[in-house]
Amino acid sequence: MALRKGWHWGLAGLALGLLGAAGGAAAQRGAPADTLAAVKERGVLACGVSTGVAGLSQADSRGEWRGIDTDFCRAVAAAVLGDATKVRFVPTTPQNRFTALQSGEVDLLARNTTFSFGRDVGIGLSFTGVLMHDGQGFMVKKALGVSSAKELDGATVCLQPGTTTELNLTDWFRANNLKFTPVVIENFQEVVGAFLSGRCDVYTTDRSGLASTRAAQGDRAADYVILPETISAEPLGPLVRKGDWRWFDIVRWTNNALVAAEEHGITAANAESRHNDASPEVQRLLGTSGEFGKALGLENGWALAAIKAVGNYGEIWQRNLAPLGLQRTQDRLARDGGLMWSPPFR
Repeated sequence: MALRKGWHWGLAGLALGLLGAAGGAAAQRGAPADTLAAVKERGVLACGVSTGVAGLSQADSRGEWRGIDTDFCRAVAAAVLGDATKVRFVPTTPQNRFTALQSGEVDLLARNTTFSFGRDVGIGLSFTGVLMHDGQGFMVKKALGVSSAKELDGATVCLQPGTTTELNLTDWFRANNLKFTPVVIENFQEVVGAFLSGRCDVYTTDRSGLASTRAAQGDRAADYVILPETISAEPLGPLVRKGDWRWFDIVRWTNNALVAAEEHGITAANAESRHNDASPEVQRLLGTSGEFGKALGLENGWALAAIKAVGNYGEIWQRNLAPLGLQRTQDRLARDGGLMWSPPFR
């Protein structure tokens, strides 16, 4: 098929975004040395999120933030402050998200960010784990008549700078001996609008973002097709400032606690009643025995508070991502053939 050519809005934004992130060492000097102490003193967790991706982090019509990322922020707030409402959500873009964390503007970045070597090693930040396994895909209008990404030779492709998206795109098209013209637009809403209005043939981002965009079209969602190819592995996870190891442990083990809760059948509704469970592992998780909270500088019921606030990992997924039509494949528990598992609470 013949696909029309588009215009190129410039690739400089991608390079600038990545270079800006690399300034982390200098920016980090202004960050609190002890994030836990700062959060406790302030009484509110400042959590960096996206500017709006349904299912991940998005404010609804009443200004209430919803999504798997924002639920994770609430879980950390419950663990640290005993109150899941003590969160200030700070919208960030792909270009300023790392600077917001490096500078201390936010205490935690939970913003659909791909866990990669360069980001984990080179910019003064550390990933605490994987909250969701994603992968880059393609969406087209059904009317285009395309059923595979390998039919996209000569396509114009809408994407955002400051992400891994363009690098993945370039590698995949080169490997498949295909050509494309990128349409690079910084603002998320504008890049989606460009695709919907027909300025480009294809929209590419993580598959969760594609599903979110399609679902937002309501009755017209069926007019758009997410193609079968997944061209990259995009493990998305929270980040903290490198070197603040107690805070790192708190965020990492809050994630583990939500997964462990699902492994043990602990839910938001039954967590309190499981407090005196016969299982020693459950007792340690919920703070009935051991002093795991003390080791983190928290109350012993820190994990219980987090689970009661947002539920276990499966509940969070079902509430936020299942409505978008996303299949829980890699993000199933390991015992069910997925990749999600928690180290033991021992």
